[in-house]
Amino acid sequence: MATALTARPLISIALPDNRTARLAVQVLLALAGTALLTLSAKTKVVLGPVDMSLQTLAIFLIAAAFGFRLAVATLLLYLAQGAMGWPVFQSTPEKGIGIAYMMGTTGGYLAGFVVAAGIVGWAADRGWDRNIVKFLGALLVAELAIMGLGYGWLATIIGADKAWTFGVVPFIVPDLVKVGIAAALMPALWSLGRRSA
Repeated sequence: MATALTARPLISIALPDNRTARLAVQVLLALAGTALLTLSAKTKVVLGPVDMSLQTLAIFLIAAAFGFRLAVATLLLYLAQGAMGWPVFQSTPEKGIGIAYMMGTTGGYLAGFVVAAGIVGWAADRGWDRNIVKFLGALLVAELAIMGLGYGWLATIIGADKAWTFGVVPFIVPDLVKVGIAAALMPALWSLGRRSA
């Protein structure tokens, strides 16, 4: 029984047992997740040539709370909204919308978001979000996935040197801060939940 309890994401505590009600709540959670992703994308901090957003932090927290399946479904829904032309991404509609925007310089990062959500959700399903060391490791792998896919895609568009200079270096410290916040926050939430139970 203890193993079953540690292998559930945080949100599973609040999901109803009834299958239909559970599905309805999961749909609402996915929609709420896409709203949070949009809000976090639009929350900009200007630091030099690129804008920083809170989006990777939101992705990490959503994935940890939702678990693998719901997190990946939420990110895919978010990308589908963007593909339909909804202005859900950081620089939309100012720099374009829809598929054309997604195939531009941010395309690799967007794909990386889905991979990162899968990694962090997978870790949460195994209870790693209750242990700061294990969860930090999963978050770092997820961050590398975002940066690796983003860099690879961007390098094909603007060249490897420029992609490294403008697409990776400015994000290293801010993203490590967001990784640290997520790594500390989820175990703290689980600890708080155990104390109040």
